[in-house]
Amino acid sequence: MSYRFLGYQRENGQVGIRNHVAVISAMDNCNAIVNKIATQVHHCLPITVWYGRTGFHDQTESPHLDALVGLSCNPNIHSVLVVSLEEESAKMLCKKVTENTGKTATYIAVQNEGNSILAVAKGTEAAAQLVSEATEQSPSEFDLSHLTVGVECGGSDTTSGLSSNPALGRISDLVIKHGGKVILSETSEILGAEQVLAERAVSNEVKEKLLSIVKKVDEESKSLGINLSEINPSPDNKAGGLTTLEEKSLGAIIKGGTSPLVEVLDYAETPTKSGFYVMDTPSPACESITALSAGGAQIILFATGKGNIIGAPVSPTIKVTGNPNTAVTLGPNIDYDVSDVFLGKKTFDEIEEPFMDFIMKVASGKKTKSEILGEEEVVIKPSPLSI
Repeated sequence: MSYRFLGYQRENGQVGIRNHVAVISAMDNCNAIVNKIATQVHHCLPITVWYGRTGFHDQTESPHLDALVGLSCNPNIHSVLVVSLEEESAKMLCKKVTENTGKTATYIAVQNEGNSILAVAKGTEAAAQLVSEATEQSPSEFDLSHLTVGVECGGSDTTSGLSSNPALGRISDLVIKHGGKVILSETSEILGAEQVLAERAVSNEVKEKLLSIVKKVDEESKSLGINLSEINPSPDNKAGGLTTLEEKSLGAIIKGGTSPLVEVLDYAETPTKSGFYVMDTPSPACESITALSAGGAQIILFATGKGNIIGAPVSPTIKVTGNPNTAVTLGPNIDYDVSDVFLGKKTFDEIEEPFMDFIMKVASGKKTKSEILGEEEVVIKPSPLSI
C-alpha cells in the first residue's frame, strides 16, 4: 500500500510536516523575550532553552550549539528568528542554519537594541514578517521516503514490550521499506540488550560503535557510583510489572523494528540515507526527544505504558499506549490506543494499516494531544564545559 502525506518542500530538498516560524533562544537569559514575542505574534513557535551562556565556547564540540542548529534546521521549521544577549552567538547560529539549509535565519541581540523592551519590539516586527512569508507556502503531497521518524518510550510497563513498542516497530519497518528513516535513541535503555541490537549492524564498524556508546554510559554511571542495573527499571516501571533491566531493554529496542542498523549517530546528528539508526542520547524523555528533533525527525512516535505526557514542540509527538487502563485514565493525552493487541482482540497485522493512516493524518496537519494542550518541552544536553 502507498502512504502519502501533505508537507512543505524546503530549499535543500527536505520536507516539513509543519511550517513553523521558530523564535529561538540562543541562551536562557533571553527566554522571557522569546515568550513575549511569541505572545505578540500568532503562529510562531517559541523555543526556549536552559543554559547556553557558555555553550558557544568551542565550535568543534558544543552539544548546545549542535542542538540549536539541529532544531533550527529541522524540516518542520520554515524560518528562524534567533534571540541572544549579544551578537556573536546569534550570528554564529544564523550562519550555520543558512549554510546548512538555505532557509531564512535572522536575529536580534538585546545589547544591540539597548534594552529588553526595544528588543521585544524589534523581534515582534521581524517575527511577524517571517510568519507572513511562511503562510505564502502551500503544502504538497509526498511519500514516506521523505519522512524521518523518531521512536521513543517512557513510563514503560509490561504492556509496552508486548504491544505499544512492537507496534512502533511495525511502523518503523514500514517507513524504512518505503525509503524513509527511523531513529532510536536513549543509549542507557539499550543496556542489557546491546548484543541483540548489535547483530543487526550492517558492518563491524557500526557494531563496535553501538557497543562502545553503551559501554561508555555504563562506565560513566559506575564512575558516579551508580549501577544502572540497580536503578533501572525505575520505580514506576516496577510498579507496572517490569522486573529486570534486560526485560525493559529488550522491550525498548523493538521500537526500531527489525531492519538492519545502518549507522550510530552522535547526539543531534542528522541521518543521510534511508534506514534504521541509533542516536547516542540521554534517556530522560525531554532530552531524548529534543535530540531526535535536532537530528531531523519530523515526527516522533512515543510509546507509554504507565503514562508520560510530554511532547516535542518541533516534531509532533504521537503518544501510543497498549495499556487499556492508561488509555482511559490518560485519555486526554493519548493519541493512539493499541491495547486491543495486548488484550488479544487484534493482531499487529490488523492494526498496522489504521495506525499508519493515523500517522499520515498527523503528518498532514492533524494536531497531536501534546500540541493541542501545549505540553511540550525542549531540554538540551549540557555542554561539557560550564564555567
